[in-house]
Amino acid sequence: MDEAAETTVDPACLQEPPLALDMLVQLDVFGICLYSMLSFMSFITLLLYLEQCVYIYKKVSYPKKTTIIWISGAAPVIATMACCGMWVPRAVMITDMVSNWWVFFPFLRPSKVMKVPYETVQANYFAVVVYKVLVLLVEELGGTSDFLQRFSGKPFRINTGPCCCCCACCPRMLFLLKLGAIQYAILKTVLSILSVVLWTNGTFDLADLEITGATIWINPFIGVLTIISLWPVGIIFMNTNILLRSLKIIPKYAMYQLILILSQLQTSIINILALNGSIACAPPLSSQARGSMLSQQIMIMEMFIISLVTRSLYRRMYNPLPSEEQDNEQNSQAALKAALEEHDSIIIHQTEKKRRLCSDGADDSPWLRIGDESC
Repeated sequence: MDEAAETTVDPACLQEPPLALDMLVQLDVFGICLYSMLSFMSFITLLLYLEQCVYIYKKVSYPKKTTIIWISGAAPVIATMACCGMWVPRAVMITDMVSNWWVFFPFLRPSKVMKVPYETVQANYFAVVVYKVLVLLVEELGGTSDFLQRFSGKPFRINTGPCCCCCACCPRMLFLLKLGAIQYAILKTVLSILSVVLWTNGTFDLADLEITGATIWINPFIGVLTIISLWPVGIIFMNTNILLRSLKIIPKYAMYQLILILSQLQTSIINILALNGSIACAPPLSSQARGSMLSQQIMIMEMFIISLVTRSLYRRMYNPLPSEEQDNEQNSQAALKAALEEHDSIIIHQTEKKRRLCSDGADDSPWLRIGDESC
C-alpha cells in the first residue's frame, strides 16, 4: 500500500497529445534535425511520385495508366499522411496506420483520452489500391476479354486459402473476384463515414467494448471484409505470375505485400507495446502518443525506400505480351528445338562411342554396324 501511494504518474502521461505549436517549442536540436530530415524525405517522395504520374500519363495508354497511378501512389500517400501526423500529434489517430490495427485487435483500446475515430486517409486509400492491384493483373494480360480467352476452359487454381481447390475460369468467376476486391473499398468508406457520424454523436467510442456499442460490431466486420478482399488478388496473382514475369509482376506484387505488412503488422506491434507500457511516457507525449509518433517516423523512412523501388518498377516501358496464338507457336517451336537438340546429342554420343570402339580394334562390336558402316 505504501509503495502504491508513493507511486506517482506525470500528469502529461494522462493528457491528450499536445498541440502542434506546443510540440515544436519543446523540440531540441536533435528533434528539429530529425523532423526536418523526415519532412524532406516525405517531400521528395511526393515530388518523385508527381513526376512519375506525368510520365505514366504521357507514355501509358488508358485505362492502365490510371491503375498504375493509383497503385504507385500508396507509399507517397502513406508517407505524406505520416508526416502530417508527426507534425500534428492530435491528428495521429486520423492519419496513422493504426487505423487498420483497430480492425484486427478490437480488444486492445487506448484510454478514453484518445477519442478520435479509427478510420484514416491511408486506410481508405489502400482499400482502393487492393482492388487496383487485381485490375492491373487483368489489364497486363490485355484486359478482361483477353484474360477470359487465355483461361477459358482451363483449370483455374484458387487454393490460396480459405478454399483449396480448382475450377474452370468463366466470366462469372472473374466478376465475383472483382466484386470480392471492390467491396472492401466501398464498404470501408461507408463504414468510415458512419463511424465519424456516430463519433460526433458520442455513440462511437473506442473504449466502449460492450455488446451494445458500435465499436464491437464495426471493427470485426471490417476485418472480415479485409480478408475477403485480399483473397481474390492472391488468386489472380497465383494464376498469372508466370505469364507476367517479363513485366516484373513479382517484385511489383512484393512491394504491394510489403506495404500491407508494414502498415498492419509493424504498427500493430508498436502500439501493442505502447498500450502495455513497454514504450515509456515522455512528456508531453503519453505512452500511446509516443508509440504512434514512433510509428509515423519509421513509416516515413520505409515508404521513402519503397517509393524509390516502386518508381524503378513502374516508370519504364515494357514490351507488350504476345497473344495466346503467338505463345502456342513459340511453345511449339521451343518443343521442336528441344527435340532436335536431344536427337543431335544422341547421334553425337553414338558417333563418339563408335570412334572409341574403332580405335580399340573391336570390329565385332554391334556399334560398328550402325548405318551399315564399319571401321
